[in-house]
Amino acid sequence: MDLHSKFPGIADLKRQARRRIPYFVWEYLDSGTGTEATLSRNRKALDRLGFLPSILHGPIDCDTSVRFLGQEFPLPFGIAPIGMCGLTWPDAERLLAQAAAKEGLPYTLSTVASQSPEDLAPDLGNNAWFQLYPPKDPEIRQDMLDRAKLAGFSTLVLTVDVPVASRRERQIRSGLTNPPKLTPRLLAQIAQRPQWALGMARHGMPRMRTLDKYIDGDSALPSTAHVGYLLRTSPNMDYVRWLRDAWDGPFIIKGVMRAEDAERLQQVGADAIWISNHGGRQFDGAPASIEVLPAMRAATDLPLIFDGGIEGGLDILRAKALGADFVMLGRAFLYGLAALGADGPAHVVDILRQDLKANMGQLGAEKLDQLPSVNTLIDAASQHVY
Repeated sequence: MDLHSKFPGIADLKRQARRRIPYFVWEYLDSGTGTEATLSRNRKALDRLGFLPSILHGPIDCDTSVRFLGQEFPLPFGIAPIGMCGLTWPDAERLLAQAAAKEGLPYTLSTVASQSPEDLAPDLGNNAWFQLYPPKDPEIRQDMLDRAKLAGFSTLVLTVDVPVASRRERQIRSGLTNPPKLTPRLLAQIAQRPQWALGMARHGMPRMRTLDKYIDGDSALPSTAHVGYLLRTSPNMDYVRWLRDAWDGPFIIKGVMRAEDAERLQQVGADAIWISNHGGRQFDGAPASIEVLPAMRAATDLPLIFDGGIEGGLDILRAKALGADFVMLGRAFLYGLAALGADGPAHVVDILRQDLKANMGQLGAEKLDQLPSVNTLIDAASQHVY
């Protein structure tokens, strides 16, 4: 079957994913926090941005490659860190790492993933990134860095936008705990999703394997306050300086939304800034990530990574045109996994690749640095501004 004939877009994979995973897993994957205003805002803000299409430019051969952090990548995006993504689909981290390695794209493993750095060592390509939720204990901190480096992770990503657990009300209502406790309610949902259930039976219910070394068991906790919080601290600038000194390789700060933070992060040696509102999962009063991107670009010459609401190649072009150097996606790749299993990640990459080229052709842009200016589209019954 030609996957593009049945699943031509990320939205198609999202619909299929919902049909194939238990309800409580869907609520974990798809939810935000609060009223999910920030989650919605990410999408709406992207939809307000457009381009004037180009005509009469003749045939063009679109080049989607990009240079980022001193490397050439065939596409301007990679896979963002996703906590416990093994809950979405069995062996998820390994499948994502393998797909990224095959495509030559960055793959980011979360500290609270369901597989450890050592688990993935045989499957990593040359662009493996390790995302760190900051451990409080300096010995644990150093040990995590050593484990990541030994396993083959070359880039460190420090997430700074999770000082406390968010509430994520949809997750709470679903009955999910961390680690998952299989109550009769959850078992009834699992029984309705046999493919997911069989995969979990083979691989076992996921847990945060990176943390196994540091925690001697725990009771079930709310899904928004997992065992990682028993180890974690809220970092300050001294913490960032310590990591910069301890890590030999590219160092990225993730979860930055204020332009005034850019200068001090540059001063302490950050190699890139990752603009993100955590996919609307952490704070429901944040602006859309795309709304702060222009001010961040004006404030620093550091490379900028962007995430937040990306659903296709056009969204990637919007972010690039506003100053992002690279884009990362999380949910889209898990929709692909849940919808298609092992074939999902590669199909997501191909959807984005084809969509990038189609939209670059409409804009007459042979290269990503030739994009025209973004226009704000105001769509109202009484006014259309282009």
